[in-house]
Amino acid sequence: MNKFKYYFIVIITSLSLFSCSKDDNSFTPEPLKDYADQYKTDSTAIKEYLDTYYLDDADNANLADNDVVFKKITDAVNQKSIMSYLNSPTFPKLLKKEVELHDITYTLYYLVLREGTGDSPCNVDGVLAAYKGDYLYRTTATATTSSELLTKEFEKVTYPQSFLNLYQLVTGWSEVFPEFKIGTSTPKSDGTVEHSGFGSGVMFLPSGLGYYGSGQGTIPSYSPLIFSFKLYGVSRSDLDNDGVPSYLEDINGDGYVYSLASGVVNPDDSDKDGIPDFLDTDDDGDGYTTRYEITKPTNEVGIVNGFNFGLSKYYPYDPVDDNPFTTYNEKEPRGIPAFVGKDTNGKDMFDYTSSVRLRVHLDKNYSKKQ
Repeated sequence: MNKFKYYFIVIITSLSLFSCSKDDNSFTPEPLKDYADQYKTDSTAIKEYLDTYYLDDADNANLADNDVVFKKITDAVNQKSIMSYLNSPTFPKLLKKEVELHDITYTLYYLVLREGTGDSPCNVDGVLAAYKGDYLYRTTATATTSSELLTKEFEKVTYPQSFLNLYQLVTGWSEVFPEFKIGTSTPKSDGTVEHSGFGSGVMFLPSGLGYYGSGQGTIPSYSPLIFSFKLYGVSRSDLDNDGVPSYLEDINGDGYVYSLASGVVNPDDSDKDGIPDFLDTDDDGDGYTTRYEITKPTNEVGIVNGFNFGLSKYYPYDPVDDNPFTTYNEKEPRGIPAFVGKDTNGKDMFDYTSSVRLRVHLDKNYSKKQ
């Protein structure tokens, strides 16, 4: 699931090509297939699977806590296809979303067994998840047998021990996991942890949202993937190390942050400099790093600009409660000391002390006054 493994394979392949002489025809690399053409093939296979397989034990009240089993439909009356759960008002519920990638629009199907009850990961956070991975493949038709659509398991993690960073995994994972929530994790006396109420589901990924032409381990190239999973925990990332967790830099609150192509408006880019906030060390583009702005120390103020504030406390900028783009005449719960007017001698005065006060963000226009 690691994107870096894919890039490593590409680099090694390139080096091998340059090391061969022009007369050496012993190795001819296969060019990547066209994404749009391959998606049509993958989409056909995934839809066929959803139409011809059913969810075993679907009426079990503990379905979301158990391992998911899909079987080929043999009784069309009593065995409901996976596709029959599309947009169901109750769980299990099959949903789909569109993902723009490779200059095409993918339709990604995912089955919700339970949404979960806690926090949701952002698409660049770490997740603690049990999962099982299968790939779809077609058997070769013979004179006596028809071609058949089957699955083969390639990986299973029942008791996860570490968090997996969605930013480094296949695109399908980062698109689906934010649609689910963690549950409750309770440590037990024997050293284990009991998980309950967690999000549980299955994602059906075209190869363009998986490993595509690189394959992975025993997974053949261009394989559609099926991952069943249980989401146990979330580890918040801070990819630009600016002191603000990446999920808090999701300005439009949709659970996703992206680095978009040049010229495309990014809703999560505060200063519109082409670098999304989750990768930008100076989110508002004022010349002061975000880390500096949120960690300017709390201290006892004393006399500032000739005005005695006594031993009151200074309140630093808070990335959760404070908006860096409010002007000095707007109120914020906390923030950097705000200009409040002139004293009788014409000197600037600032509000350093109240927990709800007029304030301005630390920037080049006001920093000298502070």
